[in-house]
Amino acid sequence: MTRTTFGAPSRSSDSTPRRAIAMRTISPIRSWLLGAFIAAALAATAPTSAAPAQTITGTVGPGFTIGLTRAGHSVTKLKAHTTYRFVIRDRATIHDFHLRGPGINRVLTSVAFQGTKSYTLTLKKGTYRFFCDPHAGFMHGSFRVA
Repeated sequence: MTRTTFGAPSRSSDSTPRRAIAMRTISPIRSWLLGAFIAAALAATAPTSAAPAQTITGTVGPGFTIGLTRAGHSVTKLKAHTTYRFVIRDRATIHDFHLRGPGINRVLTSVAFQGTKSYTLTLKKGTYRFFCDPHAGFMHGSFRVA
């Protein structure tokens, strides 16, 4: 076994300086530490995954009611270019839930449907209207997206 000294380089039997032999044994450890440091730095600066879509709850029926809420409060204003999850609870087979606004004109639940449907929507700036087609004269509402 050879002893490593950190003074003047001495020669081993294969004429390689002992300091160079010692550096080769340290180098893989340093490489691993450097790799771990870089991976940690990249993980810290990588963009985080997008927040889950906020849930907007639409309700139509029973009776002659229609509305949109978020966390129990009526929806009057939402943010543009934000992804929302619209959960529509249709509680009557005499109503539908129709959403109309910039870039969308869609019946989310049909008249014959009763149950719950879910949609993921990214809204543009503007005014959106929701209503029941058969009873649009008195079953309607709106909200702004800015």
